[in-house]
Amino acid sequence: MTLHADALATLRGWAAPDAAQEALRARFVAHLESEGEGMWRSSYPDHVTAGALVIDSAGERVLLNLHKKAGRWFHFGGHCEPGDATLAGVAAREAREESGIDDLHLVPVPVQLDEHAVPFCDPRGPEHTVHHLDVRYVAVAPEDARERTSEESLDVRWWPVDVLPELEQGMVDLVRIARASVGVAGR
Repeated sequence: MTLHADALATLRGWAAPDAAQEALRARFVAHLESEGEGMWRSSYPDHVTAGALVIDSAGERVLLNLHKKAGRWFHFGGHCEPGDATLAGVAAREAREESGIDDLHLVPVPVQLDEHAVPFCDPRGPEHTVHHLDVRYVAVAPEDARERTSEESLDVRWWPVDVLPELEQGMVDLVRIARASVGVAGR
């Protein structure tokens, strides 16, 4: 199975938790059905990306990266690369590479979809806007995890879930969803 086929099967089979997520799921599926190269950054203006929010096993802290180009705190994630076999594999690879933690446990089912414009991503210049169709997973870090900052980040830092930096609403929702996925109610 190709990465494209895996992503299409994953998204077709994903049970969206609400109407907004279902609309995004349908959009992502339609994109992949119409674009055979829709997984790759060369697909303009839309392409699929994947990532993971890293959380500790207690659900009390999340590891975020201060993105070098965007200057904001985000989960770990990025573009598909040759050799990636699955969408979950893309998310796991990105989380490992950008967090520096090799032994993350990826929850194998997506937890959230997000579409966002990325004007700094297109080599043709800021007048061209790329849209990332982001499939988000959760990765649980082991207790003794040692993070490191990658070249793609300005900083990587653990944040208590009750003292998060300023985040976009989608990221706030992702933290709540991640906590629920490791069995922690929204305390």
